[in-house]
Amino acid sequence: MPVSKKRPKNALVIRDYEKLETFAARFAEGHFNLLILIGGAGLAKSQTVRRAVGKKALWVEGSATAFGIYQALYANRGKPVVIDDVDQLYTDKECVRLLKCICQTDPVKQVSWFTGAAGDGKDIPKQFETSSNVIIIANEWKTLSENVKAVENRGHLLSFEPDPVAVHLKVGEWFWDQEVYDFFGANLHLLPGLSMRHYVQASELKEAGMDWLDILHREGFNEKTVLVAKLLLDPAYASEEDRIAEFKRQGGGGRTTYFAHKKKLAKKRRVDVPHIRLKRRKRPTAPPRLRVVGG
Repeated sequence: MPVSKKRPKNALVIRDYEKLETFAARFAEGHFNLLILIGGAGLAKSQTVRRAVGKKALWVEGSATAFGIYQALYANRGKPVVIDDVDQLYTDKECVRLLKCICQTDPVKQVSWFTGAAGDGKDIPKQFETSSNVIIIANEWKTLSENVKAVENRGHLLSFEPDPVAVHLKVGEWFWDQEVYDFFGANLHLLPGLSMRHYVQASELKEAGMDWLDILHREGFNEKTVLVAKLLLDPAYASEEDRIAEFKRQGGGGRTTYFAHKKKLAKKRRVDVPHIRLKRRKRPTAPPRLRVVGG
């Protein structure tokens, strides 16, 4: 079965953070046996789930092996399980087999490992029961086989697709750099692929004394178009003639070229968002890292 590059046809689309937070809270309360949450990188999927489940859940992430997951499931029987962007989740047959076990629709699931690894002096049985519910978080859901499809059919598949306005408003709850934040707010129409990481990356460039407006290059904008955007934002160039002169001085070209690139910016339909005065004034301390389960 080929890998789908598009949204799975049976996915429930979620476009706002409030609804995502509700699903996460209901999962933490035990209402869902299995949730599969997919969505673009940098949209705070993991953070939203982490706030909902707190410290009571088992987190499995990164390059966890199938047997490492089995060990962790046994040690954390009955706890909610969060599987966050595990690299080999779809391709490792043992990982898929474990998923089928732990994602059974029965209230109490039987999980087994009948190879020689289990029980080798580690006090780990070859079979155990658990009532854990599971949420899988990924940037993309890959239905590579009928077994993966069987896992998918046992739960609720959610596709988180917030628009740039929703992302921007959510960032305003925790971001710290007003200038960077206002720039993104004024240019949401230029950034259809906006993620929270754009804000942090722009702030890092700014704090390093570098040209943080170059973040527009990552959205595929021509270098001269980005230069025009910078000049329009810079209060040092109050008139169109001043901006044209500076555009030419920086090697952008003449008047005709300047207006051609300005027109590219104008073609994008602007998005109106309320101005938000940020409450933070400095970067927050880094949150603790999620638990990584190895083999």
